[in-house]
Amino acid sequence: MYKPLTLSLAILSALLGSTSTFAEEFKVLKQISNQPGLLTQGKYKDQYYIPSTLKTIQWGYLPNKDSRPVLSVPTDSTVIFDTVSHEGLLEDQGRNAEKYFRSQGVKPEYILDEAKMITQSALKHDFSKDGPHIVTGPIEIQGAMPGDILKVEVLNVEPRVPYGVISNRHGKGTLVGEYPKKTVQEGASHLHPERYGNVSVFTPIEKNAQGEYEGVLKTQQGKSIRFPLAPFMGIMGVAANTSEPVNSIPPAFFGGNIDINELGKGSTVYYPVQVPGALFYTGDSHFVQGDGEVALTALEGSARATLKFTLLKAGKDKIPGKEIKHVLAENDQFWITPGLDEDLDIAMKKSTREAIRFLNQEYGIDEALAYAYLSAATDFEVSQVVDRTKGIHAMIRKADFKEFNQPEKSR
Repeated sequence: MYKPLTLSLAILSALLGSTSTFAEEFKVLKQISNQPGLLTQGKYKDQYYIPSTLKTIQWGYLPNKDSRPVLSVPTDSTVIFDTVSHEGLLEDQGRNAEKYFRSQGVKPEYILDEAKMITQSALKHDFSKDGPHIVTGPIEIQGAMPGDILKVEVLNVEPRVPYGVISNRHGKGTLVGEYPKKTVQEGASHLHPERYGNVSVFTPIEKNAQGEYEGVLKTQQGKSIRFPLAPFMGIMGVAANTSEPVNSIPPAFFGGNIDINELGKGSTVYYPVQVPGALFYTGDSHFVQGDGEVALTALEGSARATLKFTLLKAGKDKIPGKEIKHVLAENDQFWITPGLDEDLDIAMKKSTREAIRFLNQEYGIDEALAYAYLSAATDFEVSQVVDRTKGIHAMIRKADFKEFNQPEKSR
């Protein structure tokens, strides 16, 4: 099961060859502009744009109430975020994006300038203390106030480069103390990344015969494991109402590193606004993730996220479930109610309570009946167990409530 995490030189050579061949078919999504603002021409005309520059990112922390927005947009705006993955940039990978990715066979033109810029900068990052994520934003939503709800529609999430990385690090993941099998050596630093003993699996993405992207892992036998992609943003959220630094690792009721793999293209997420302007941010793009994310990371790589923002005013606009105090999400098929806690059992209870409350408030269903329904017909999935605060989310099937959406018959 864990053999793909160890690569021999022969396998690595085969992997690099695969990358070089595929890269020629992939159009890298390079930075559109080096400044945030409204795009006035080209393919993305009349959409707002946020690049990842030293002025628009935080490394390891989320925005708080004192953060200054990099851009202010009105409700009903569409915003494009060009995000940069931390994988390949961290200290245990050498904190040198160009050196790391070139060592994996990536041609210079397929390495993002922003990744090189971040790792070559004086931007401080403490590998043992700070979160790993590169967070882009925040943006101000004009008129947003505490008590309002920020509706975020995920219009698209696209890989910017034809590769990602899957990592397992000491003290993290599900099997702490068992994996990684290499030990940490004295003197581990970005100058000696190999001494960390961590495992990072460079993973190219390729198109299959149907023209769909797949991740490709080479095994010790020389055969490939191929799996479909389903890109989503691991981090999306609004600023917390605090002046204290907010580490990027644990998710909370305001969002952050929530890592729910259902939140890709076509999904909608609702966030309870905590501070004036909401101060929305995103990052930690995933090309695909299994429920649980057991090793620590999913297949993670830099992505372009296109999101639409709609402000729902308290007491005026219709809000799903009448009120939202925790993150709520939906897609075409499901309502999604997350539960978050350091204890997975308590996270399960929180998700269940929120699912009952939602069904009661949205459809007027008696709470006991809602509880029975959830037990019979709803899957509760493990979002992730690796981000200090663990996640469970309920998948409530919308089709089961089609009669509730029909007008009442006149008597």
